[in-house]
Amino acid sequence: MLFSRFFAHTSREVPSDAKIASHRLMLRSGMISQTASGIYCWLPLAVRILDKISQIICEEQDRIGANRVYFTTVQPADLWIESGRYAAYGKEMLRIKDRKDGDFLYSPTNEEQATDVFRKYVKSYRGLPVLLYQIHWKFRDEIRPRFGVMRGREFLMKDGYSFDISFEDATRTYEKVFKSYLTIFRRVGMLPIPVQADSGAIGGNMSHEFQILANTGESTIYYDKKLLEASDDELMTTFAVTDEKYDPQSVATQEKDLMISKGVEVGHVFHFGTKYSKAMNTFVLNEKGDKIFPEMGSYGIGVSRLVAAIIEASHDERGIIWPEAVAPFDVTILNLHVNNAICCEIAEDVYRAISASVRYEVLYDDRNITVGEKLMDADLIGVPWQVIVGSQKAQRGVVELKNRKSGEVKEMSPTEVIGRFMG
Repeated sequence: MLFSRFFAHTSREVPSDAKIASHRLMLRSGMISQTASGIYCWLPLAVRILDKISQIICEEQDRIGANRVYFTTVQPADLWIESGRYAAYGKEMLRIKDRKDGDFLYSPTNEEQATDVFRKYVKSYRGLPVLLYQIHWKFRDEIRPRFGVMRGREFLMKDGYSFDISFEDATRTYEKVFKSYLTIFRRVGMLPIPVQADSGAIGGNMSHEFQILANTGESTIYYDKKLLEASDDELMTTFAVTDEKYDPQSVATQEKDLMISKGVEVGHVFHFGTKYSKAMNTFVLNEKGDKIFPEMGSYGIGVSRLVAAIIEASHDERGIIWPEAVAPFDVTILNLHVNNAICCEIAEDVYRAISASVRYEVLYDDRNITVGEKLMDADLIGVPWQVIVGSQKAQRGVVELKNRKSGEVKEMSPTEVIGRFMG
């Protein structure tokens, strides 16, 4: 991709209303554009990151046998009236009427619709278990949207819904999704901290939040130090709670090697039994012909929030430091002197060679701007590897290869750089 053709408009100005790093850097790097309070357009740089995170989620959910769907963003109110949540959900729900004066809502979550789809097609216990998921836009009318996309009103979410014949089977599904989430967060380059949590408006009696450690996080997490080295099986039972559940007087708490950190919630899993299946008269017949109300769970990852959380956990004073798995590009080539024939020849040769590989996506900064602007933009956008082509070194037949995370810079020949990525 040529930077001159890429729709990415960076800015040196720090937005006055941006209070946290992710909001500032997403605006400055041209990732988002605000349309209304808590509502943002996601621009090409950000879309590439959303797509990479979504791909990782899909791979790991498919691996455990989940089926991807698209539920509707607009739902009839009747489904929510049937479950009993329509009146109880509160003003966060955006309620709308169609031209026939019918009551609808813009989806804040999809438990009711998933249950409705399930009951239309699954009538026998032989059809269980069922695990459906989607990655789709949601809307919740937050009373005080703030911190950019971290607490916006419109957001991209992965939400999944499970149906099992028994509590034991539902528990196994819960554990399977729990471990899948751990893998997802590790693959995007983050350390997931699963904490025991309240179920809130979703309901249920078994619930975990997944937190990413960040100094600007809204949550305070209390956890046993051994959690940092625990196995996946141990993580589900190792002590970790948010401040709402923390009891400093409990014996269990006092016995821990306690650590306290700030975190950003990026995922939540719930088991809520027959809460929705009974309310919506959703049942299957067992081998004896008896009605069984399926045990259900729901599982969410805030995909757009995760983008901001990664930035909060991985940035410096110059800009974003993307983990390689989710970076918008793998390599950026900085031609510092676009009017210099040698620089152009070297930069274009390296660009063509690395771009020919299906393993790497390359951004070639061919813009006719100052050296300082190019270097600042490269650090701001946070691509993991920078190939810097300057006139003096180019005459000696070398370029610089810089790692954005470590800051390490090496002089290499163009052939060596190409070999580094093509070998």
